[in-house]
Amino acid sequence: MEVTEDYTIDNISDLYEDLGSFCDKSSVREFAKYFLTVIYCCIFFVGIIGNSLVVLVYIQFRRMKTMTDMYLLNLAVADILFLFTLPFWAITASYHWIFKTATCKIVTSMYRINFYSCMLLLACISVDRYIAIVRAMKSQNYKPQRFFYSKLVCLCVWLFAIALSIPELLYSTEIPSFAMGNDTTIKLCTIVYPSDVSQTLKMSVLILRLAMGFAIPAVVMICCYTVVIRTLLQARSFEKFKALKVIFSVVAVFVLSQLPYNSILVLKTLEAANLTAPDCDTSKKIDIAGQVTQGLAFLHSCLNPFLYMFVGVRFRHDVFKILKSFGCISHTTWAKYMRSEWNAKRCSDILETKSSGTLSL
Repeated sequence: MEVTEDYTIDNISDLYEDLGSFCDKSSVREFAKYFLTVIYCCIFFVGIIGNSLVVLVYIQFRRMKTMTDMYLLNLAVADILFLFTLPFWAITASYHWIFKTATCKIVTSMYRINFYSCMLLLACISVDRYIAIVRAMKSQNYKPQRFFYSKLVCLCVWLFAIALSIPELLYSTEIPSFAMGNDTTIKLCTIVYPSDVSQTLKMSVLILRLAMGFAIPAVVMICCYTVVIRTLLQARSFEKFKALKVIFSVVAVFVLSQLPYNSILVLKTLEAANLTAPDCDTSKKIDIAGQVTQGLAFLHSCLNPFLYMFVGVRFRHDVFKILKSFGCISHTTWAKYMRSEWNAKRCSDILETKSSGTLSL
């Protein structure tokens, strides 16, 4: 067995030097020990609270009426499952991999499954917004069929994400390494390909990861939302400004959070293909940049509930109702909120359709 992907599980294996390498990356490990541990814990707690509220709203009010509802619920579930893997990486960043090989396979494959499903579901949401706004008349005529198709699409997304994560399930394992400067042995959880696996297959897995994890969802989102924006600009409605604000926020957050991290992955892919050969100092800088940009990319799982849910009037109203039922807000606060919502609705003359939410995300 030989180590062929020291960046496959990016948040772990980048912390350590390659087996047989003479580049001392103790400074990289020290940086990760503090930065990754803190950022993973913060993302975990904030993301779990936000996405759990989303799931709770759906369970409490049974709002499964549109394709977007189905996609958003699956997105929240995927985010929650993804977030449950972060404590393992936080512990490993602070110390090293202390779990068993079976846990390594489960955690790494779950990490990839939910990462892919999140990205693909974001693309599905943009397609649904295109259909609901640009093809509004036809979408109303085929609403029952669209809801059935959304279930089928979600099933396909999960199956496709599982298929893409087969390398993690098959080849993820724990391997020993040695910390520079002492005789202690540390363990890594990463993909280890057998020696008979071709380099072409390894590179194909990396390219597919970049394509399905960022490039294709980004292209789909930009294309769909470009047409949606052009359609909204032609509409004579105050509500279009709210929809445009949401769309710009969705695209901007996706690009700003995912582009830096995937750019680093491109550099690592070129390095793995022996197209680039950075020196030790450059390699350490790339590792640290990868850790910082990965923390930024993971923030997207925290922001999804706010971008796709809480910006909507109906979801914000439902969240306040849940908080009120649990006694988290007082009757006075509830009355003030209801009064402010009524005044905002009256001033902007926004009439939000409860069944389809055509202009609202």
